[in-house]
Amino acid sequence: MPFSRILSPLRLGAFWVFCFLIALASWRFLILGVEASMSFVAYHAAERPLWFYAHVGLAPVALALMPFQFWTGLRQRRPLVHRWIGRSYGLAILLSGLGGLMMALGSTSGVVAATGFGLLAILWLGTTGRGIWLAMQGRIGEHRLWMIRSGALTFAAVTLRLYLPVLFATMGEEAGYTLVAWACWVPNMVVAEWLIRRKSKSPVGQPA
Repeated sequence: MPFSRILSPLRLGAFWVFCFLIALASWRFLILGVEASMSFVAYHAAERPLWFYAHVGLAPVALALMPFQFWTGLRQRRPLVHRWIGRSYGLAILLSGLGGLMMALGSTSGVVAATGFGLLAILWLGTTGRGIWLAMQGRIGEHRLWMIRSGALTFAAVTLRLYLPVLFATMGEEAGYTLVAWACWVPNMVVAEWLIRRKSKSPVGQPA
C-alpha cells in the first residue's frame, strides 16, 4: 500500500508542511545564534562543537528530504532520483545521528532524558542503516517497511517541537525536557508499527 494511500490528502499535506517548516526553523541558529535560539542545549556547542553542528545542521536536511522518499510518483517515475535522495538522506542521518548520540552521552539533563535521546539516536541510525542495506540487497518490500520506521524517528524533530512548548508551560523546563526525550519518538514508533501491520494485511495483489 503506497504511503499516499495510508494518509488522507489533508494529513499528507500537513506531513509535508510540518517537515519543511520545522527543517527551516531548525536552522534559525544560523541567524539568531545558538545561545538565543537553543539556550537549553547551547553548552554542547562549546563542549562538542563538531557533533553539535553535525546534528543541528544535518538533521533538518534529513527531515526535508524524507517526504520525497515517500512520494510514490517520484519513486516510480524517477527511480534514480529516489535512490540519490535516499543516499543523501542516509548520509545526513549517519552524521546527525552520531552527533545526537554524542550529545546524549554528554548531556547534563539527567539520566532519563539522556537515555531517551540516546536510544532515539541509536534506533534512528539502526533503522535507516537496515533500510538502506535491504535496498542494496534488492529486498525492496522489507526496505520500505524499515524506512517507515526510519521516517517515524526522523519525524521526532517535528513532534518534539510540537510537544516542547506545552510541556515547558505545564511541567517546567526540567521535567518537560525529560518527558519529551521519550514522548517525541516512542508514540511515533507505535504508529509506524501500526502502519506496517496494516500494510502486511493488504490483500494479495495490492501494491505495498
